[in-house]
This record gives sequence, C-alpha cells and structure tokens, in this order.
Amino acid sequence: MPIVKADRLTRVSAALLRAAGASEEEADAVAIGCVNANLAGHDSHGVIAVPAYIDRIKSGHIVPGAKWAIVQESPTTTVIDGHWGFGFHVNAKAMALTIEKAKTANVAACTVFRQSHVGRLAAYPLMAMREGMIGIATADSGRSPKHVAPFGGKEARLGTNPISIAVPSDLEAPFYLDMATSAVAAGKIQLAVARGEEIPTGWIIDAEGRHTTDPTQYRKGGALLPLGGTEGYKGSGLAAMVEVLCGLLTGLGFGVEPTGRHNDGCFMAVFNVAAFRPLQEFKREVAEFARYLKSTPPSEGSKGVYYPGEIEGLREQQRLRDGIEIEDATWDKLCALAREYRLDTVLGLA
Repeated sequence: MPIVKADRLTRVSAALLRAAGASEEEADAVAIGCVNANLAGHDSHGVIAVPAYIDRIKSGHIVPGAKWAIVQESPTTTVIDGHWGFGFHVNAKAMALTIEKAKTANVAACTVFRQSHVGRLAAYPLMAMREGMIGIATADSGRSPKHVAPFGGKEARLGTNPISIAVPSDLEAPFYLDMATSAVAAGKIQLAVARGEEIPTGWIIDAEGRHTTDPTQYRKGGALLPLGGTEGYKGSGLAAMVEVLCGLLTGLGFGVEPTGRHNDGCFMAVFNVAAFRPLQEFKREVAEFARYLKSTPPSEGSKGVYYPGEIEGLREQQRLRDGIEIEDATWDKLCALAREYRLDTVLGLA
C-alpha cells in the first residue's frame, strides 16, 4: 500500500473533486474532512470515499454549488435544508451557526436535511469544543438504503446512526466520543473488501441471517449487526433514537425510498460550558478525570486505559509524521480519476 503525506492526499482529493464540479470551498471541505478521518485512523471515512462522492456528483445525487437555506429558526434553534449539497460543507455551516447562537443563548440546536454524506461525525462537535463548548451530533441516512438489522432481525432496517460528543479540556488530545450504533461503520466493511481481509464474527450477517467473517457477503444481501453483540438491543435502541432525532424530527421519514439517493439527516446541539461553571475549572477537571481513568491498573492482556479520543490523537501525530497508508484499490481509483480528468501529470499520478 502506498504511504502518502496528508497534505499531498488533501491536494489530490480536492483537485479531483473540483474537476468533478465542486467549488473550491466545497472541495476543500470534503478533502480536508476525509484526510482528517484518515489521520485519526478512521480510514472507513477517509479518501476511500472520494470516488463514491464523485460517482454521486455524476449521477446527480450530489449537487455542487447548492445553496443551503434556513427553513425555520428561533434564537436557539435552526432548521436547514441542504438542497443536496456536500454534507461536509452544509453541516459545518450549520454547526458554526449553532455555535454562534449558543454564544448568546448558552444552549442551541439545529436539524439539517437533504444533504449528502457528512463524513466523520466527530468533525462537528469538535468545532464546538474548540470554542469552549460541549458539542453533540447524531446522524442518519434518511430514507437511503439501510445497512443495519434491528436486534433479532435479519434484514437491514436501520442506518449506522452515529453519535458524537466532544468536550473541552486541558488535554493534549481532545476528549470526545465518536461511535456508530452498529457494530462497526459500513465503510469498515468496504475497507476490508478493498484490503482482501476477513472481518471478526459479530460484524455482519449474510442474506440468510447467518454470522460470517466474509466481508463480501455484506453486498450480497447481508446486513451489519447493531452494537452490543449478545446485548445488541442496546445498540439497536440507540439507533432507533437517532432515527427519531435525525429522520423524524427533520421530516425525512423512515424506511427506504427507491432512488437510493444518500440523504444524511443530522441533529446537533451545543452547550456553553461557561453558563454552567467557569470554563477553565471545567477543562482542568476533565483533564484530571481523564488521568484518573488512565491510572486504572490494566487488565490481563491490556496495554492500559485510554480516554475517549486519545487513540485518535496519538494516531494523528504518528500519521502526520509518517504518512497515511492507502490501500491499493483506493489509490488505483484515485489515479484512474486523475487520468480521466487529465490531472495525472499535474498531480504526480502518471
């Protein structure tokens, strides 16, 4: 697998997206968002997705230059129609607006609908964290094709429906949660296929509802399993609540409509820490809490305790220094797109 520096990977991705019709601002938002996911070790949401986004532009499922619009708002709430624009771009604008409202009102929330895939969900709560606020985001795929079987079922009826919460602290690596309510994100199955790897038991079932370690069975009528293994009703329940916040509260609805158009619905909220207690005291105590967790004696076979977000922070430092491994199948697709747009020589991909 080629190892590519983050800045080069960003330039390549942005150039391909611009060639496909994205504006400079949109292309940069998507490219930076994807590469940041790679840096954090979430390769399922990294540049592996760029060819799929370009396919969606070609099919009309993503509309470059779409003007997002505020449908309804109050001093503390906003409803935003993305008009099928890039989720990376629309959702970041929505979170920025919600943060500004929270600076005045201390608490603010928004819903966003009719936008494409928003990428790694943590990107948006982390925006609030950097402003000294607690950010929460949940997302679902509207009435796009589903990927996750409800607990006890063998047919996909739910999305991967992630939840992310970011908290300001004095820690070097951010303190945040970013999790799918499925056993894994769908992109991790795609990644395993691209790398020719088996997957652990408990990630997916095949079309007959049987557990399998073959990731190719997922695209042959299989389904992801909810988070929790034998206690998968917990992940299934969380996914159902995300569906309510991001599918029903946004008006996207539930089930699957036939076009297959990816349609991320999001619910996001921001809480101004200073409205509850002094920010610096809070940040210091969050850091002390993280160190308290890390001081726990390790269990058998464990390397020790990491606080939420710490592994991603460590991985980002390593990948910024050493570069990002890109699986051959993804690199080949990026090179093919460069040739298609006659950018292979300019981008050094000839």
